Amino acid sequence: QVQLVESGGGLVQAGGSLRLSCAASGRTFSRYAMGWFRQAPGKEREFVAAISSNGVITDYTDSVKGRFTISRENAKNTVYLQMNSLKPEDTAVYYCATRAYYAGSSSPHDYDYWGQGTQVTVSS
Repeated sequence: QVQLVESGGGLVQAGGSLRLSCAASGRTFSRYAMGWFRQAPGKEREFVAAISSNGVITDYTDSVKGRFTISRENAKNTVYLQMNSLKPEDTAVYYCATRAYYAGSSSPHDYDYWGQGTQVTVSS
């Protein structure tokens, strides 16, 4: 059974940084792409970043380019999201997800397993 467990969320002031982690188990981690999504209250879940199985190819939504960095350590079955220069509009529950393919995707429908989410709150 595939399990994804996020950690690292919290409350931070605007301009601050957080690093999210997502530990995976139950699947050969290095074979599959990973993604980060977020959902703010009253809004749909939106794509944040994705990374290919080997970590070479990354993709970001425009609003986080230059501020967020997705990375992975296949030896530790973990994917990270480094978030810098945080803004109040980044406030949301952040989810990691995995898909049964080597390349990432911006569509949540392409991912088959999800974590429980971690809350990120950015105060102004």
